[in-house]
Amino acid sequence: MLLFLLSCLIFISATSSEQKGDGTLRIGLKKRKLNRANRLASQLFLKNRGSWSSKGFFHLNDGNSDAVPLKNYLDAQYYGDITIGTPPQKFTAIFDTGSSNLWMPSSKCYLSVACYFHSKYTASESSTYKKNGKPASIRYGTGAISGYFSNDDVKIGDLVIKDQEFIEATNEPGITFLVAKFDGILGLGFKEIAVGNSTPVWYNMVEKGLVKEQIFSFWLNRNPQDQEGGEIVFGGVDPKHFKGEHTYVPVTRKGYWQFDMGDLHIAGKPTGYCSNGCSAIADSGTSLLTGPTSVITMINHAIGAVGVASKECKTVIGQYGKTMLNSLLSQADPRKVCSQIGLCGFNERMGIKSVLDDGTSDLINEAMCSVCEMATVWMQSELNQNETQERILSYAAELCDHIPSPNQQSAVNCEKVSSMPIVTFTIGGKPFDLSPQDYIFKIGDGVQSQCTSGFTAMDIPPPRGPLWILGDIFMGPYHTVFDYGKARVGFAKSA
Repeated sequence: MLLFLLSCLIFISATSSEQKGDGTLRIGLKKRKLNRANRLASQLFLKNRGSWSSKGFFHLNDGNSDAVPLKNYLDAQYYGDITIGTPPQKFTAIFDTGSSNLWMPSSKCYLSVACYFHSKYTASESSTYKKNGKPASIRYGTGAISGYFSNDDVKIGDLVIKDQEFIEATNEPGITFLVAKFDGILGLGFKEIAVGNSTPVWYNMVEKGLVKEQIFSFWLNRNPQDQEGGEIVFGGVDPKHFKGEHTYVPVTRKGYWQFDMGDLHIAGKPTGYCSNGCSAIADSGTSLLTGPTSVITMINHAIGAVGVASKECKTVIGQYGKTMLNSLLSQADPRKVCSQIGLCGFNERMGIKSVLDDGTSDLINEAMCSVCEMATVWMQSELNQNETQERILSYAAELCDHIPSPNQQSAVNCEKVSSMPIVTFTIGGKPFDLSPQDYIFKIGDGVQSQCTSGFTAMDIPPPRGPLWILGDIFMGPYHTVFDYGKARVGFAKSA
């Protein structure tokens, strides 16, 4: 345990920043090396935070925001330096497009162990500090990061954002931020999800004319042998970081950098899940790629990931599989199949499902309903490929053994990585391939190596979901441009 805690304190890496004469600012990123200690801590955190319940979400308490997926910052690999105050107090921060606030630990954080392992902001030591005092809180499933707003000068590279509002965190519960290699978060999302209606750092950079263009871009270096972690360019792009042209898609809902995407293919075979479109967000605050359980299970099956055998799943397939398949063959609405066989309720007027309530069996009913809906997706996908009924039922039964634990990664055989399939996302009508080398995390070498899938399952309910979260696994292979001025996101092959 002592060695583990000491590892949380030690890191050796270099970072740099450079302001060009073309109105751009370049921020070098540090890259945390994955190891068994932080991966184990991450898995323990995810395991203990809840699964099928609302504990898998955190809420921004601005009074009118939606529930959004709980961020597992333990998996975040890329972070950089900023300073706050005069003279400057140095901090490391995740540059997170999946949130919109800037917060750092406060010197008045006395009771949270995590605060003693990170740099803390001391207001009394800054001549540019301005008292604010407005309370702030981001409530997680395992507790709440809380504190109050303050104002001070924030420096990113050579740019100084004067009188920036930020949160001094006085409470950081749980293991999440205890083992993190960064001190806090600098959100680059839209103001719509900012706690306390605070103006994000990026907004102030734009409004005060500190950048030439209203865009910023991410290049994440996925080469484990390189010391350079990557780079953020505020105000433009670096042509050396990408190949060809970017494919741009409009932001469909401000808050996150959310856009529409088309169907997902596994080894060239369409899943059909997003044939009518799905929503996705580009999120630099996570290394993972998260999607609906039904599709992640199909990916797990294709790559041989070890999942959690589901008794309820096999029961549903065994007892109702043929009936479900016949309903789909008769061209029944896939959304209504599970209600027709009595496993889910369905509101005809609203077009939404509800779990049947029989008093003491709510959780069992919910699990059976969820499994039925997943199996319907699997069967419909196979029907679209003109598979036989026998093959479809067999395939659905096989998938039961690959259902992932909610929000957790699945183990894979390192020796089979080279033979795993290409997973393809369709964005802006164009294919974006992920190779096994892109989506598999490998820790260690030789016989001691361990491999896990970077795909995790999270079922985000309407109105925000279902939603795909494309983290560093996607943003690494694809240079990503966040165009605030034109409200769009662009992707091009990283160089």
